[in-house]
Amino acid sequence: MKLNRYEGVRGASLMILAAALIAPGAAWAQDAIDPSAPVDAASEGEIVVTGFRGSLAKALEEKRREAAAVDSILAEDIGKFPDLNLSESIQRIPGVAITRDGGEGRQISVRGLGPQFTRVRINGMEAMSSAGGADASGGTNRGRGFDFNVFASDLFNEISVRKSAEAATEEGSLGATVDLRTARPFDYNGFTLVASAQGSYNTLAEKASPRGAFLISDTFADGRIGVLLSAAYGRRKTVEEGYSTVRWAKGSSFAPGFESVLGQDCATNPGACAEANDALHPRFPRYDLYTNDVERIGATASIQFRPTDRTLISIDGLYADFKVKRGEAYLEAPSLSAAGACTAATRPTTCGIADTDILAMDIQNGVMVSGTFNDIDLRVENRRDRSKTKFRQLSLDLEQEIGDSLTFTGLVGYSKSDFNNPIQNTVIFDSYNTDGYSYDYSDPRHPVFGFGTANIDNPDAWKLAQLRLRAARAENSFKTVQANLKWQVAEGFDITAGLAYKKYNFDTEELRRSNGTTSNREATIPAEVAAIPLSEYTRLISFAGTSWIIPDYDTAAQVLSLEDPNAYNGAFKLGPEPALGSKSSVGERDKSAYFQANFSTEIGGVTVRGNAGVRYVRTGQTATGFVFTSGTAQEIVVKRSYDDWLPAANIVIEPAQNLLVRLAAARVMARPDLGSLPPGASLSVSGSGRSVSVGNPNLDPYRADTYDAAIEWYFQPGALLSLAVFQKNIDSFVQTVSTPGSVFSDNPFGLPDSVAVAACGSTPNCAPNLNNWTFSAPANSPGGRLRGFEVNYQQPLKFLPGPLGNTGILLNYTQVSSRIKYLAGDGSIAAINDLTGLSKRSANATFYYEDKVISARISGAYRSKYLTRVPGGEKGTDVDGTNSTFNLDASIQFTLNDHFKLSLEAVNLTDEYQDQFNDSRDLLSVYRHTGREFIAGIRYTF
Repeated sequence: MKLNRYEGVRGASLMILAAALIAPGAAWAQDAIDPSAPVDAASEGEIVVTGFRGSLAKALEEKRREAAAVDSILAEDIGKFPDLNLSESIQRIPGVAITRDGGEGRQISVRGLGPQFTRVRINGMEAMSSAGGADASGGTNRGRGFDFNVFASDLFNEISVRKSAEAATEEGSLGATVDLRTARPFDYNGFTLVASAQGSYNTLAEKASPRGAFLISDTFADGRIGVLLSAAYGRRKTVEEGYSTVRWAKGSSFAPGFESVLGQDCATNPGACAEANDALHPRFPRYDLYTNDVERIGATASIQFRPTDRTLISIDGLYADFKVKRGEAYLEAPSLSAAGACTAATRPTTCGIADTDILAMDIQNGVMVSGTFNDIDLRVENRRDRSKTKFRQLSLDLEQEIGDSLTFTGLVGYSKSDFNNPIQNTVIFDSYNTDGYSYDYSDPRHPVFGFGTANIDNPDAWKLAQLRLRAARAENSFKTVQANLKWQVAEGFDITAGLAYKKYNFDTEELRRSNGTTSNREATIPAEVAAIPLSEYTRLISFAGTSWIIPDYDTAAQVLSLEDPNAYNGAFKLGPEPALGSKSSVGERDKSAYFQANFSTEIGGVTVRGNAGVRYVRTGQTATGFVFTSGTAQEIVVKRSYDDWLPAANIVIEPAQNLLVRLAAARVMARPDLGSLPPGASLSVSGSGRSVSVGNPNLDPYRADTYDAAIEWYFQPGALLSLAVFQKNIDSFVQTVSTPGSVFSDNPFGLPDSVAVAACGSTPNCAPNLNNWTFSAPANSPGGRLRGFEVNYQQPLKFLPGPLGNTGILLNYTQVSSRIKYLAGDGSIAAINDLTGLSKRSANATFYYEDKVISARISGAYRSKYLTRVPGGEKGTDVDGTNSTFNLDASIQFTLNDHFKLSLEAVNLTDEYQDQFNDSRDLLSVYRHTGREFIAGIRYTF
């Protein structure tokens, strides 16, 4: 499904043409409605529809009424969203694409702008939700991107995506503001009770998991008091398997490079080895086998009180508990990315690439596609993660009419997201100097490995090499106060103004094995532990026709006392000292005020409505981190503030009945990502990875001028054909500048070698004088332009004869292009390319059928490839990215009577792979899949 620019425009044109051919049926559609369809005429010009079709029609009405560009998704039934996951529901909105972790949606991008540019509000107040994940899926979320997978979709009634800015909407977004709303008792008439139970089955894990939800609501005192409670529970067990390489790199990136090539000694004849050392090879050619056990609990509570007809008080609470237990098993060849000259001590064990002989190789276009090697070191890893996110929010809304022309609205709220990952432990076995090892990437996504003389299924062939014990946490909290006043000046004209104060705190920390110093102790094995036979804590696993032993983590944790900090004189005690660079915090105090005029009038018989205003915001920022002075870590606090004036205007012109033209322009800003702001440096030595991340608390925010235009034709009830165009001129951008293949001793940040020595500890092939370090530092760059268009077509096909009149279709297509300037390490422009996270093309299609008994649909979502890093993470690579995906889901629901419904859903019918690549040559970085999932359930409504 790779489309070029012409094919994208042609596809959009065909969509418009098809809709134009179908639309004339709207003229007689009202006479063609099947009487069995769930449609009731409420009054002239209004149709009340229940079920999936009804949720679509109501969402269109909301979109039509808005002055700004807003798209919404409503629950199709009480407490029932049309998709399994919140983010997967949102992706049906034009311009929205999602990223997945463990086979389910985690974060979203809007119109090509990634998760860090999208702001999320829950019940009107900004919130942040963070979780963990596999390293290839982003790991621990220490940024501003919202993790939607923390929440069960059953807890929410409505999702809205605001794509154009208004002065009355708080700042902080370049892409969109997403509003999530939980249910309230005044949403329903009197007593309401809903309960559901489901069971899911994953085809790759071959395991079943339960899901359930309920909602109860009632009103009292003649409808002036309402109380609502809801809860949801879900568990999901999956297996994820495939291949990865970490990245592809040149042999010269790991000085001194290969020992010999095709019998030629590289020390005495370097010219004979030049081609091999200059070719890209996989750093960690390996098998991946993951297990995921996810448990999700959520609850909401709402109390509404209407003491008078002019006063409404709403109190809303939200709680979520998201637990993940993940195992990661690998069989890999790490020595292909281990630098350093051999010594008499290291040659029999951990010398690395300098001890590696190339017996055969196939180099194509600068890539060593296949090779056979002697003296390769092998490794097996088993990592266990146990993490938990707790989210809590409490808010109070007040709406008070004052006289006939004034209305006051206020909001006070608090939210907190606590992510804790107390167990992130890895047990590592190594086997040294295997002869005859081979890899072959001739089939780029299904490599073949040969393990030569290694006995990979024999515990006696391995040695316990490392015990990585780590823990991490990330805490986000918001305190919000808002006050707004609306003055109805005259019919069709009102003025709104308001003040807001927001206090945001972010705090994160990482723990590692510690003896109270900054020294890395992961390769330090207590003698008593080293004496325990590996056979006491190993097991056999198989993948791709290969069987090998791995550490059995649960058994190892008991046998080796890994989770006991007092064992072996504190050998497994954790502390922050070895990872002080990851101990940081960011605090923000945001004060804002706005003024906005809202109008609706007629000019020459044409309705013109909209708003115009300006928002002022002052951001006070405090960033805390650690710097190293003479090798000693010292805490440093940097404070700063900056101001923004953000004008915005939205105009809607209605030149004909059911036809709208929208125009919008605004100045917008988004604050820098959290991980970029703390001062100081964070060093990471993990396996063969050597990285240094340096913060910059003086970064300017992202700033852009945005322009939107759209034409919308509501050609029949519940139907829409629209075309929207947009452009964002980003004049202040934040980029992480990386310099791979660097020598630590030459770093420009003033970090002494003693810091690297401590970070390395006893880890092999790790020293400040080696050229296998990657330095990363954020910097403001010139930015660039982003522009694109969206086509959206939605129609219930009521004009079709018989049962076909109960069908409907939703289609949307988005195309985006960008030109962003990326900096090199010396500040020069290294590349002009697409914005990272931007998919040039995305599309969604849903076909549905709905009558009084059956509601069925099939939905497809396509996202083209996108870049994740420019330039690439290794010397000789220009980009890193993720390839295109197409996900297909289906569901059917049977209404048995007024109270009971049965459902069956199928998720990821295409069994889509997570496909990440290095370089524009599309070299495999990650290629894994999670299988298909089937869900059956029953639902009761009273």
